[in-house]
Amino acid sequence: MKQIKLFVFAMIAYFSAWSIGTVALAGEATTPQPLKKVVIGYSGISPSQAPAWMAYEAGIFRKYGLDAQLIFVESGSRTVQTLISGDVIAAQVAGTSVLQSNLQGSGVVMIAGFLNTMDYKFIVSRDITRPDQLKGKTVAVSRIGSSSDFATRYALEKYGLVPDKDVAIIQIGSQPARFSALETGKIHGVMIAIPLTAKAAKLGYNTLADLQMLGLEYQHTGLAVNQSLIKGQPELVRNVLKAFVEGIHYMKTHRKEALAILTKYLKTDDPLALVEAYESVGLALTPEKPYPTLKGIQIMLREMGIKEASARSARPEQFVDMNFIKELDNSGFIDRLYKSTAVAKVAPRTEPAPTPVAVKEKAAPVETKVKTVGADDKAKIVAKAAAAPAEKPAPAKTVSAVNPEAQEYTIKPGDSLSRLAERFYNSMHKWEKIYEANRENVRNPNYLYVGQKIVIPPDHQRN
Repeated sequence: MKQIKLFVFAMIAYFSAWSIGTVALAGEATTPQPLKKVVIGYSGISPSQAPAWMAYEAGIFRKYGLDAQLIFVESGSRTVQTLISGDVIAAQVAGTSVLQSNLQGSGVVMIAGFLNTMDYKFIVSRDITRPDQLKGKTVAVSRIGSSSDFATRYALEKYGLVPDKDVAIIQIGSQPARFSALETGKIHGVMIAIPLTAKAAKLGYNTLADLQMLGLEYQHTGLAVNQSLIKGQPELVRNVLKAFVEGIHYMKTHRKEALAILTKYLKTDDPLALVEAYESVGLALTPEKPYPTLKGIQIMLREMGIKEASARSARPEQFVDMNFIKELDNSGFIDRLYKSTAVAKVAPRTEPAPTPVAVKEKAAPVETKVKTVGADDKAKIVAKAAAAPAEKPAPAKTVSAVNPEAQEYTIKPGDSLSRLAERFYNSMHKWEKIYEANRENVRNPNYLYVGQKIVIPPDHQRN
């Protein structure tokens, strides 16, 4: 009996030691690894730069093992140089800078596209409500050959107007200078970007279209890295992209917090400008699955090919590496982010948002580490604009459910026939039904303008 007791005690001691060792091993396995210090650049102060800001301020980089430092480097060309030199491992930058650098053999490529069109809107005088009324008038661009010049000519041509013949184009300079020329009556139209478009609407100027409506694909902003990093540290690239993708998700699902972050980085407390920046760029234009646009890059190469011979023979695929975004998409990583959370929707605003209390803030110096935003203080700036999260608009009732007759509809920014068909018929492929009912009014089904009145015919054969 004594030997049995000794055996039992020995076994208890053995299993106790084994258990303690197992716990210790488990503890070692779950010990957080040291964060990897990385520097990430961004090249502008505009809503298109929001994915980096969201990922940083929400602590998402740390979730993927990165102690990230954000660096603002003014101008796209300088930002690309920091990639080439290795001063930053990734950069949120304009597509044109990546293309120009890559053509010179830098090895810089885009792995994600955050804004795959231009965020310009075509703003015109108060007395102009249709594109044909621009004939004989004058519009302004920053300089000939600039992005504003390209966007302006693109829009005029889509509306059947011949640039420099039907409509005069003059060079004025910066966006504020161009808008000032519109205010003084020197010009009749101008391409301006969000959020200055909110000021234009407030002053009563008309919006003919945004470039998304006109089907323009353009690699405006995306995430760029050097191919040497892809080859040498693919897991690092993967984690950086995961953080950006989740940053987009955070922006789309956390309206109040996103507005506070935009307030900090855009350095404005104008609630109308902030809400437009959030809704028009953050919700409407920034894709949940940020693939670069090959079609948009091809358009840019054609534009560059006028002056650069190397651009004429280049193919869009050489400027991107889609392996990482495809991997995240195919694995279900992105779908899982949105599966359990509702994405904020753009809700029509019926009255101006109340003006919040202004908070003065010193401008952050160029190329300095960004500090975490004070949630309580910054949230107050946009509290009234963001107090209520955007409600999901009620699904549009089809005309067949409301009235057997066609109903009138007024085109709004972002509309297209396929989107209207999806809204009214639950099938974007039925756009031709709307086009056939409006042939006398809609000359080209691809190029609608804001304020244009069309009819939506009933759909007697719902899918």
